[in-house]
Amino acid sequence: MSKRLSIFPLPGAILFPGLQLPLHIFEPRYKALVSDALARDRKIAMVQPQKPVDGAPLYAVGCVGRIGEIEAMEDGRFNLVLEGEARFQIVRELDVTTAFRQVEAELIEDDEYEALSSVERAGFEQEARRFADVQGYSVDWDSVSRLDDQSLINGVSQIAPFDPASKQALLECDTIADRCELLIQLMQFYGLRDGGDGEIVTLQ
Repeated sequence: MSKRLSIFPLPGAILFPGLQLPLHIFEPRYKALVSDALARDRKIAMVQPQKPVDGAPLYAVGCVGRIGEIEAMEDGRFNLVLEGEARFQIVRELDVTTAFRQVEAELIEDDEYEALSSVERAGFEQEARRFADVQGYSVDWDSVSRLDDQSLINGVSQIAPFDPASKQALLECDTIADRCELLIQLMQFYGLRDGGDGEIVTLQ
């Protein structure tokens, strides 16, 4: 079944089901988007544009979020937290008169109970530790070990310092196992040091 979604096309902003994304809304068209969402179902669809320019084509997959916490300021701006609910696949962009863009999309039914094998989980945690050491991150590994597989893999996918195209590829993975495998590959790539001079290699 297709669904009409109001979208917030923000480069580099990725939302995964089950996770949260804080946003500061200040542009008039997106203040209108939030006001419209609050008057209806509190839903905003996050999706990345393929280029960081106004009106750029959109990537095919995004994530619908529900407005949770929200602070409305006197000048019309909003601070809010979006709570990821479901991924979606864009069918087509709609011709609309609203200031914000809208699409026809199909929701993707992910398996909320999908889990990694013990070998996959161990391999991921080992690579994550190595990557964190290389990047100089301080991580509470005891807390990490208590996360369920989906919270761990989706959480790292959302916050990892990868470029927008890499994060989009993670979002488009259909299974947690596929996302885990791609995360490991990206951590290995980004964790490389160029010629021992301390420069971090990136996809840029």
